[in-house]
Amino acid sequence: MIISYIFIFGLIVGSFLNVLIDRIPKGEDIVFKPSHCDHCRRKLMVLDLIPLFSFIFLRGRCRYCRTKISLQNPLVELSCGFLFVYVFSVYSKINSDYWLLLYQWTVTAALIVIFTVDLKKRIIPDQIIVFLTVITFIYQLTYSRGSLFLTVAIGFITAGVFLFLVLITRGRGMGLGDVKYAFFMGYYLSWPKVLISFYLAFLTGALLSLILVIMGRKSLKSTIAFGPFLVVATFIADYYGGTIISYFHKYFF
Repeated sequence: MIISYIFIFGLIVGSFLNVLIDRIPKGEDIVFKPSHCDHCRRKLMVLDLIPLFSFIFLRGRCRYCRTKISLQNPLVELSCGFLFVYVFSVYSKINSDYWLLLYQWTVTAALIVIFTVDLKKRIIPDQIIVFLTVITFIYQLTYSRGSLFLTVAIGFITAGVFLFLVLITRGRGMGLGDVKYAFFMGYYLSWPKVLISFYLAFLTGALLSLILVIMGRKSLKSTIAFGPFLVVATFIADYYGGTIISYFHKYFF
């Protein structure tokens, strides 16, 4: 039963994430401005805002102008719901501290925002990076047994590596938003998980780019948003980094 509640909670959070995803790049108010249809600008009713179910009941169209609602809405809500359940299933087995669980849910939600905004707009919002950095700093002061100086140093080193890559490639494929995210990635994951994340992001990014070139969807000079690869790699390294490192030690070292 608790899994169902967590999934519904994730859907509700996902609905709010859609607001952030749509409004942050535009610089719009995310709290007091009422939700509305992007096409006809009509204010939405409460029934129009029920996560996932309103999309199903309205058959994916605005109640007023019948314009199709972006698939982003249900996909973000479902992703948040399933990921919240997954994070709970992991942390409920190893820790009963619900503040830690809330922190991990918050990080997960923020990563969904970064993934989607960068995929759509090719930007990584500074507000989200600052928010993640602040809550991670508070978390590490409260829970971490490691060196805070070391994790910050790893964050700066990771950002420095990305900045170097941006400079030598003249911003083709990566931008300063990726550099800022790299700081959080190094700060959050620390060593050696950040190395796993770094490797996975570049591997998956290169493979997808190659596939798109072969399919004729992109040229060798085309660029794709790198933020989504960093986000997915961060999540995998966070939850499976220890297993991946153990595998490499067992079979390659």
